[in-house]
Amino acid sequence: NTLKLATQLEEATGLESRVSILGYVQRGGIPCAHDRLLATRLGTVGAKLVDDGEFGIMVAAQGGDATTVPLKDVAGKVKYVPADHPWVKAARQVGTGLGD
Repeated sequence: NTLKLATQLEEATGLESRVSILGYVQRGGIPCAHDRLLATRLGTVGAKLVDDGEFGIMVAAQGGDATTVPLKDVAGKVKYVPADHPWVKAARQVGTGLGD
């Protein structure tokens, strides 16, 4: 669990570790089954990368798969969601403010 991991990180590094689970809070609701499955899928891939000693890589959901992307390919770059994307359309239909 995350508290155990935080303790292990503190012991290994000598630095304070704090647990903060923001995903669903930032989106404004409790996690649904999809949220939990997505977090599990992405988290297990990320943990495997760390276990394999691979760093500088992020895990992304792409289509129905989890994929890895080198941070050098994405850091400092902006990728906009097209205004006609189905997620944007759905958000507007239910009155979600998108800052415009």
